[in-house]
Order: sequence, then structure tokens, then C-alpha cells
Amino acid sequence: MNHYAFYLSNFENKQDLITQIRLGTFVKGIDTKNCELYSEVALNSFIREEEIHGHFDVISSGAKKNLVKYSDGEKRKALLSYIISKKPKYIIVDNILDNLDINAQAEIVKTLHSLKESITILQIANRKSDILDFIENIYVQNGTSWEVISRMNMEEVVDIRPAYVIPDTYEKIEVSGDSLVKLKNVFVSYDGVPIVKNIYWEVQKGEFWQMKGPNGVGKSTILSLISGDNARAYGQDITLFGVKKGGGESIWELKKKVGYFSSELKRGFQRRESIEKMILSGFFDSIGLYTQPSKRQIEITVQWLDLLGLYEIRKKNFSSLTLGQQRMILIARAMVKHPPLLILDEPTAGLDDHAALLFTQLINKISKETETSIIYVSHRKEKGLEPTYIFELFPTEFGAIGKIQQ
Repeated sequence: MNHYAFYLSNFENKQDLITQIRLGTFVKGIDTKNCELYSEVALNSFIREEEIHGHFDVISSGAKKNLVKYSDGEKRKALLSYIISKKPKYIIVDNILDNLDINAQAEIVKTLHSLKESITILQIANRKSDILDFIENIYVQNGTSWEVISRMNMEEVVDIRPAYVIPDTYEKIEVSGDSLVKLKNVFVSYDGVPIVKNIYWEVQKGEFWQMKGPNGVGKSTILSLISGDNARAYGQDITLFGVKKGGGESIWELKKKVGYFSSELKRGFQRRESIEKMILSGFFDSIGLYTQPSKRQIEITVQWLDLLGLYEIRKKNFSSLTLGQQRMILIARAMVKHPPLLILDEPTAGLDDHAALLFTQLINKISKETETSIIYVSHRKEKGLEPTYIFELFPTEFGAIGKIQQ
């Protein structure tokens, strides 16, 4: 049985590609009724159905738990199990390894291997390294058309790595002291279930941290405590930018000092804002642009648009972009004000090889050339990314504990 991969960049329209695959443009004889889609788009569609209709048992195997509360690994496994139960002849799988820990990645890949003799796998990948090892027929973009190359020839598809310049800062955001984040004996539970316990962690000015741990261990919970988006931070021994939580600093004063990116953030931007306005909104920490930006803020935004190669389409709606382009815009939005603390939660998920290299260079430059502290969360090991410290979470039956790894 033949299987196929489609290697594409963030500038190519993935939805159009999926439509063409379903129409049989690349593989003749596809039966649309027997073709299922395993992707973030499909998963988000189920999540929206839950939010609209209030039922949450379609793909969750009868578990009385909203999909949005699942870890990324649980969501992906539930969707794949649901798709397999429909006994399709074809499965289109899109960026199968994003947001998953090593064990979950291995489980998904093993499951797809087990299907290769009975189901045609059509994989969409933004990373060469993600293409499943049993796929030999690989489509790559050549101008306006697609051509098939062998796995061996994939190594000839090279990435260009120009030198990048970080756009200037608008105004330096001052913070007192060297300690930006200090968590002491933090404990969080939901509905009586402990998530994290006895968390001691301090992030100081200019440090580059990676936070690691398996899916569902509590990484996003800790990030939400730091970013101000979790009410459970009150009553905890948490000090942010020299002010103890509950000591009088408003949520907006806190957010001014934090640049934040999360793959979940995209769901909050449903308005038809332009690309340019999306980046400009990062100066004001708003969902949408409600404040007249200064000339200097516009100049800096143009620098970011040039850097991302999106200046010519800056007036297009954010919602019209590919998912990879949307992620790059939201990363730029988080970085545009050069915050004292930059939080990046799975930032390279959905990025193509070129965009991931751009991201890696920018983050390394920010770490080395500015006083911005970075908290970076990812299961994917990006070549050349150089965090200075690692804070790792380990699950226990009483909640995850954290350890600093040397």
C-alpha cells in the first residue's frame, strides 16, 4: 500500500491542499466519504461543538470531561481513536507530533504504523524530520506546482539561514531588582485533584529557562499563575517583579511586563483584525486594537512585518492567514514590546523548518543581547536553541513536583 507526504511551508494554504487531496488531485480514486482528517483544525471543530451545544462525549469515549480540559496528548489520542473507529480507507494526518511529549509522540507514531497495511496515510508536514519513516512518496512545492521526490532526495531541500536583526524596542520597561518570578511552596488543585505541589522556582533578570515535563503535568497551570490569568495565584506565596501576589499591583500592570504566546491564544482572536493591527495590539496587551498607536510603534511593527516576510500583505485579515503564519504573528505580538519577561508555550508547533530557524535565531539573540528573561516550554528539541537553565516537572499521585536540572 502506498502512502504519501506533503512537505509545505507556512506560506502555502493548507486548507486548499487538504481540499485538493480529498478531490483526488494527487492520489486518484480517493473516496471522500471514507477519508478522515486528523489535525488541529478537526480537533478545534469538536471543541467548538462542545462550547456551542454543551455535550462532550463525541470523541472522548464517554468520559464526562470537556475536551478543552484534556492535555494535548489526551486530545490527540481521543481524536485518533475516534477516527479509527469509523474505519476509513484514507486518513489525512497533519503535524502529528506538535505539542506532544516523547511518550505521546511514540504512541501516535506506533498507532499509525499499525494502520499502514489497511489504511492509506496522507501526511502533511512542515518539518522534514516529522515525515513518517514508512512514507517514500513525498510531494514538495516547486513554484506553483507540486512534484514528487524520494525520501533520499529530501536532504537536498535545504534551509537558508540569513542573519536577522531584532527590531528596536519602543520604550524600556523598568523593573526593580533582579528577581522577576519567585514561587514558594505553590500548590494548585482542580476539583479536588492536585495538579502541582511544593513548587519552588525563581527566575531572575536576563535568564533563559526551559520548562519541561510530560503532557498534563501542570506546565500551563504554572504559566497561568505567572502571567496573571489564573485566580488560584491569590493566596499563594508568589512574587512577581518584586511585588507579592495580592500586594496591590493590577493585572494590567503585570501584563505590561509580560509578553505571552500560547497555542491556545489564537482562539481568543476571532475578530477580523489586520496582520498589522494584530502586532500593534502587543504594545497594549489587548485583544484587538483600541488605542491609536504612535508613529514609532508603527515603525517597529513594520520592522517585524519585514522580518517575517509579511509586509506586502499587512492589511490582510489575520483570520485569512495559514496557521503557521498566524503563529508567527502572535509570537511577534508577544515580543514587540521587548518585555522584561517573555513566556513562550509551544511556540514552534505548526512552524515550518524555515520559520523555526528564524524563531531559534531570534530567541537566542534576545537571550544574549537583551535583559529579557525567557520561559520557554516545548517538547520539541529545536536545533541550536540554547536555554541556560531547565526546570522540569515530574508527576506524582499528590501533584507534580519541580526540579532544577543542571
